[in-house]
Amino acid sequence: MTCLRPLSANDQWMSQIFSARSAQTGGVVRRSVADVERKTGREALELEVRRRGFHLLEAGGQFIIICTRSDLRVIV
Repeated sequence: MTCLRPLSANDQWMSQIFSARSAQTGGVVRRSVADVERKTGREALELEVRRRGFHLLEAGGQFIIICTRSDLRVIV
């Protein structure tokens, strides 16, 4: 028998990020660094992005999540 634990507020917040339409269709999701650090923590976000095989960038106080497993190439 498997015991399922209820989702914590942090788990729900993280789930909400990746259930966004743009995340589901291979688009881009962004969240402020301050908001991520307050809600769930940088490390938890990094782990979830890695688990999904997505890409994570940080720029201008924002985390930018590129929701695709395809190769990423920075042009400039």
